[in-house]
Amino acid sequence: MPIEPLLLEVADVLSTSLDLDTTLRRVSEVVRKVIDYEIFAILLLNEKTQELRFRFQVGYPPEFAERRIKVGEGVTGRAAQLRQAVLVDDVTADPAYIAAIPNVRAELAVPLVSKNRVIGVIDLEAREPGYFTEEHSRLLTLVASRIAAGIENAQLYTRTTRQARILTLLNEIACELSSILNLDELLNRIAELLRRLIDYQMFSILLLDASGEKLQHRFSLRFRENIHLKHEVPLGRGIVGQAAESKQAVLVPDVKKDPRYIEANPETRSELAVPLIYKDKVIGVLDLEHTRRGFFTEEHQRTITTLAAQVAIALENARLYEEVARQERRLERDLALARELQVALLPQAQPELAHLDVAAKFVPARAIGGDLYDFIPYSLSRMGIVVGDVSGKGAPAAIYAALVSGILRSHAPIEPLPAEMLAAVNMSLAERRIEAQFVSLIYAVWDDENRTLTVANSGLPRPIYVHGGKNEVIEATGLPLGLFDETDYDEFRFRMKPGDMFVFFSDGILDARNRNGELFGRGRVEQIVGECAAKSADCVVDSLFKAVADHSAGMETFDDQTVVAIKVKSGASRAAPKRK
Repeated sequence: MPIEPLLLEVADVLSTSLDLDTTLRRVSEVVRKVIDYEIFAILLLNEKTQELRFRFQVGYPPEFAERRIKVGEGVTGRAAQLRQAVLVDDVTADPAYIAAIPNVRAELAVPLVSKNRVIGVIDLEAREPGYFTEEHSRLLTLVASRIAAGIENAQLYTRTTRQARILTLLNEIACELSSILNLDELLNRIAELLRRLIDYQMFSILLLDASGEKLQHRFSLRFRENIHLKHEVPLGRGIVGQAAESKQAVLVPDVKKDPRYIEANPETRSELAVPLIYKDKVIGVLDLEHTRRGFFTEEHQRTITTLAAQVAIALENARLYEEVARQERRLERDLALARELQVALLPQAQPELAHLDVAAKFVPARAIGGDLYDFIPYSLSRMGIVVGDVSGKGAPAAIYAALVSGILRSHAPIEPLPAEMLAAVNMSLAERRIEAQFVSLIYAVWDDENRTLTVANSGLPRPIYVHGGKNEVIEATGLPLGLFDETDYDEFRFRMKPGDMFVFFSDGILDARNRNGELFGRGRVEQIVGECAAKSADCVVDSLFKAVADHSAGMETFDDQTVVAIKVKSGASRAAPKRK
């Protein structure tokens, strides 16, 4: 073929496709029109390793096509080194010839040079000595520079397209991994998604143990099958240990030539270990292995290093979620036990008295709460009645409520009057003062034989006294316990008649809000108490809680709620009321 038509056809081939494989195939077709070859290859140069790699070939056995040829090695390596065509009429007389195919006698290697850089070599072989001529060499040399430019453009396009695809894929993978919070599921999915980037054969995720000195196998695949590896790798040992210690990816083309390699899989030939780094701290290593030497490339290393940053975040999120979940389960068990203990501290049944009906109910805002009520037996048919509200909510309030309950019980044997009890509890709490903790408490003593009630209050809502068919708010007030060292409390005494009722309640009843932010308020409490005046103590308690629940429907309960109601039974003495 004359030179001008050849150049035009080469230009047409290179301008019609930017796909590298297509470009290389069509170059081979154009060269065949000039030289009727049987054995043909295009080898491309890795500038860093100075190795030529078969990128397109005709007539070579597959195992040889995977071979790397050093610059200066063989006929093709010599052409790359000399940057000029090398024509060998009889390879049997050339000691540098690398035998690949039986009975080859002639070889022609022409370097591909673009912008004064060797990017590869076109290589032809024949079974006849002297098959290639100087004219063949001259023609290929003339078109080689144009072919080189076309191949380089195709390489650039292929690389850019692949990078764009990889970036898109990395973004998709990162988004998916960030949504998986189960650690085992996440590890499996990492292995699956990673295969979309690299067709590895063996893969492991090793995580740093609590001591920070050993890497433990957390997940491993061998030829698509899950296996369980128990051995640990000390930091700094082996390829994965080196990656973790140096915080740098380690790429090993041939593990048999690397003294750091610890043989775990006899089939392994190449390995890529990439550290997982979270907030500048190594948490593990991604390890990929293959049975082919030089399988992993620097592009693989860059891709996996980019992915590793997202994997590290996803793993930490999953581990944090699992830790939080474990803590929540433990907290739930602890709260359940605390709830049982709190319920056990409450009266297990209402006291049975000859002249008094008693009803009580406590509902915590959370699993446990800081309200309390109790009935403490005195001698001579007398009984202490306690209703309290500890500052705060949840476990701290519940613990403080238990402390208060214990102090009350410790003072009960001397059967103090209400004001004395409040003063004694206040003194005990002052001796054990806890920052920002206090309790509002009503303490009353009921004398069942004489039908009298003595009341003292230290900050709880004023109780309601129902008598003569009317509600009366008892102006019993006082400072909460535990805030000041010495405080005196007023005491009120009532002689009650059959049908008379006292209702005690905590702030949680008054402060319950509806969707509009309106408080339940004292007015509603007094209305319900009035409606139940002629009914039982249970009616008051049940009606109040139902009304509060209806009022605050759909709203989170903000405060603990407690109600205690006592009512003098019918048939009791009708002595005239007396108050001190």
